[in-house]
Amino acid sequence: MVQASAPGKCILFGEHAVVYGQPAVAVAIDQRMTVSLEISDVWRIDGMRFSPERHPHVESLKQRLWANGPSLSIKVNGDIPPASGLGSSAALSVAASAALRCARGRQIKDDDWGEGWTAARPNAVYTGPWDVEQGDSVQTGKDSVDVDECAILSHAVEASAQGGRASPLDSSTCSHGGCIVLSDKVESDLNWIYSRTLNDVSWEVHAVDLPKEIEDVWLVIGNTGIHAPTSEQVAKVARLLENEPGRMREIETIGIIARRGIAALKEGNMEGVGRAMRENHLLLRSIGVSCSELESLISAAAPSSLGVKLTGAGGGGCMIALTRNPKETSEAIELAGGRTLISKIAAHGLIVESDDNSPLWNPFE
Repeated sequence: MVQASAPGKCILFGEHAVVYGQPAVAVAIDQRMTVSLEISDVWRIDGMRFSPERHPHVESLKQRLWANGPSLSIKVNGDIPPASGLGSSAALSVAASAALRCARGRQIKDDDWGEGWTAARPNAVYTGPWDVEQGDSVQTGKDSVDVDECAILSHAVEASAQGGRASPLDSSTCSHGGCIVLSDKVESDLNWIYSRTLNDVSWEVHAVDLPKEIEDVWLVIGNTGIHAPTSEQVAKVARLLENEPGRMREIETIGIIARRGIAALKEGNMEGVGRAMRENHLLLRSIGVSCSELESLISAAAPSSLGVKLTGAGGGGCMIALTRNPKETSEAIELAGGRTLISKIAAHGLIVESDDNSPLWNPFE
């Protein structure tokens, strides 16, 4: 059996605006998705016959990494609620891409990758399977898995599932873990990782070394229980901007707030981080992606929190509270009708947990 897991994520600043090239910040959370693979007589997922229509992310990865491969039994487990703004689909895609890569291995040619996706050639993943050539050897197991490749693949399948509109924020955070910043330019005071481009929108992806001041703050996540698919909310904002082009100023202001939040985060100024979160939420509410249920949970959490806001696409899903009193904040959210998760900031990224008997299939023979 091959098994991999990836964390969910919370967006601290910049959702929706990031699709239009504005900066955004996300952190990995303690909650995770786990994908396990075994050879099977027929394609199955969680014991049921595999349906490409019901599982488009897995189908897209299957076409890229497992075309013509043997049938697999796929098991998905996790504690990230779906369609809630916590990166469940990205975490699934990252974990699944790692498990599939581990299960097939990687062709090595002339001491380098003979096939696969790198930061130097990321857009190959949008067009289909790699054109495999005869290589020298095959790298197997955990050693064949590359975190950056999983981020690239996850971004590709997220974009496909969301009608071509997807930033690399979720995929990068769920792959690398920690704290990830997207910007429209290389930020000299951040740790630049790579560039991403999709539909003429470019992002520079950075990692942030967080100061010790984050150790005494927690994220309390309040779930409304309302499923709000990201694609619908992204399309809603796109229609708003198409009908009212002047509203792009609000998108740009979200970017300005995100930069203030990044500066406060680097300094360990958690009060400043909370203030930026509140300001960000007001603009998200203005562009119509909040809802009464989110507002109720946000109001309940505010008195005991440094900052509160919706997280993710909105329209339901989750809100987050940055707090030094997680128990008090959690109880307030639950009294208001929400379900809560508690996480430290900046959890570990992708992990290959088992590579027993890998590769399960060698397409290079």
